[in-house]
Amino acid sequence: MAAIATEAPTRTLTIATRGSRLALWQAEYTRDLLAKAGIESELKIIKTKGDKIQHLGFDKIEGKGFFTKEIEDALLAGEADLAVHSMKDLPTTHPEGLAVTAVSYRANPADTLLVRREVAVADAMLKLPQGAIVGTSSARRKAQMRDMRPDVALRDIRGNVPTRIEKLRRGDFDAILLAAAGLERLSLDLDDLIVVALHPREFVPAPAQGVLAFQCHRDDVALRRMLKVLHNPDVSAATNVERKVLKLLGAGCHTPLGVYCERDRNGHYHVWAALADTWDSPVRHARVVSSTSHELAETVLGKLGK
Repeated sequence: MAAIATEAPTRTLTIATRGSRLALWQAEYTRDLLAKAGIESELKIIKTKGDKIQHLGFDKIEGKGFFTKEIEDALLAGEADLAVHSMKDLPTTHPEGLAVTAVSYRANPADTLLVRREVAVADAMLKLPQGAIVGTSSARRKAQMRDMRPDVALRDIRGNVPTRIEKLRRGDFDAILLAAAGLERLSLDLDDLIVVALHPREFVPAPAQGVLAFQCHRDDVALRRMLKVLHNPDVSAATNVERKVLKLLGAGCHTPLGVYCERDRNGHYHVWAALADTWDSPVRHARVVSSTSHELAETVLGKLGK
């Protein structure tokens, strides 16, 4: 059982992670960063509710944190020291006793549309034929795709990233939507598919998409100090805005909400947001520029009619 330390003893950290190929990439990336800082670690694979329930779309699974709860339980039980999460999957409220103590660099925050070459139409919007079958289990992606191409048929798709791509290749779908960060981190060969990059200012990603969150016990002071080597304060400033919009809305991963924040050279915040009441209802868009993050999330929600 992992102990909660108050000083900085020599210790081998246990990193809790899901077992998918992408989750393991994230955990191994973290292990490598820690090793460069002279900190030893090992991986502990944990299966979450979201991994076990493969027959339902995300919007049909009850509750929040269905990719994180079991991992957080392991931290609270002392069975692991550190968890690595895709920050977009992490609820905005943490169990009592836990804290996100660092966030990573930001990989490409955008979404990507993969289209089978056999059906692609060169001069059509998003290269999609009329009535194309598009796979995604994200209510946010469904709403924004429907907003852009109301003619397409949206179908749920589950499984890890390679599994979804295989379902596309075998013809179950004409196209699928995935996070660009996951595709890039896995270095997948996509030469047989049409890759359509969706700009995050237009097809707005989930809050904190492309960012990893490092979570540990709040009282583990020694570990929290160690994890400073992983922290990116500029990314944190932007994702704090995105996740505050999510938190104020009282929303979870199944909400059709996209929020993307950039900071320019002068430190000004630029926020793009998209929100629908349900995946099949109209999408409202907002753009806000501010010199400060103070009440910026509240302003964004106001522009969205909330």
